[in-house]
Amino acid sequence: MANEVALARMGLRERKKFQTRRRLMATALELFAERGFDKVSVAEIAEAAEVSKMTVFNHFATKEELVLRPLEEHTDDVAKAVRDRAPGESAVAAVRRHYLAAVEERDASIGLDGEPLVIQLTRLIMDTPVLLTRAHAALVRSSELVAEVLAEETGDLLMARVAAAQLMGTRATLVSENHRRLLLGEPVDSIAPDAARLGARAFDLVEHGLGDYATRR
Repeated sequence: MANEVALARMGLRERKKFQTRRRLMATALELFAERGFDKVSVAEIAEAAEVSKMTVFNHFATKEELVLRPLEEHTDDVAKAVRDRAPGESAVAAVRRHYLAAVEERDASIGLDGEPLVIQLTRLIMDTPVLLTRAHAALVRSSELVAEVLAEETGDLLMARVAAAQLMGTRATLVSENHRRLLLGEPVDSIAPDAARLGARAFDLVEHGLGDYATRR
């Protein structure tokens, strides 16, 4: 979701488009919450939002996009952080830095936005198999994009995929924990300090390798 600063920077036309998309999403989520995702049509969403069905499709190509657009807009975020890292910075350091910055900003993309609309959207995805499957596909695509960046630098696609899987798997696990606590009703400002601490610890584990972690005694 766009914050107030980002919204203020938009031109009038862009702001109107954003507000229309937001209204359509809010209307759709309300109907989905009442009746279930599969039992609501695009025509019913348009009617409830007092727009034409074509207007809905002008902003969202599919019904799933009404829920998943905010998530899918962040598919290449981690790959960009890795691609744009400074000389001397490792891939894991770049992903750690990107994640911790998102914690500091209370970013919705990592489950740290307590806005009711965001919480409602998250709960709907978790409770709807078709949406959860598509959300997982977005995660897989994110990992592929990271692997592509690493492979360009190293020339080794297989090891790039192994590294990307570790990085994105770690990040996804951290985000999942943020979502779990958010859906339990915990305030974001209570979750964030733990998210930062656990994030640093988790990426340290990736950076230094499993080594003797969980050696059986």
